[in-house]
Amino acid sequence: MAIHGLILFGHGARDARWREPFERLADKLRAARAASGDAQPVSLAFLELMEPDLPTAVAQLAGQGCDAITVVPVFFGQGGHVRKDLPEILDRCRATHPAIEIRCAVAVGEDDSVLDALAHYCLQQL
Repeated sequence: MAIHGLILFGHGARDARWREPFERLADKLRAARAASGDAQPVSLAFLELMEPDLPTAVAQLAGQGCDAITVVPVFFGQGGHVRKDLPEILDRCRATHPAIEIRCAVAVGEDDSVLDALAHYCLQQL
């Protein structure tokens, strides 16, 4: 059976509380995967200021037997970190783990369904 891991990739911050919504999202994804009979790994990784970094998270999933990993940048837009830094880090991870297929989604804020959910939330605040 193939093991397909999911990594939520965020920027990171000095304040440990910044990570809380990312942890909640990861928990929701784990629960959703388990409910569908797909209890495969979901991890967090950060660009800076928090642990683990992306290479460490990829190595951890590789150690759990993942043969495919999808990285989801939990960024609102495709700025310099997503366009420049992330591809460089992904290239290093692919070179270190050539047997693992490592894919990357677009930044979550670029998806229309995410923007629709945010618009709905904003309208509820009126």
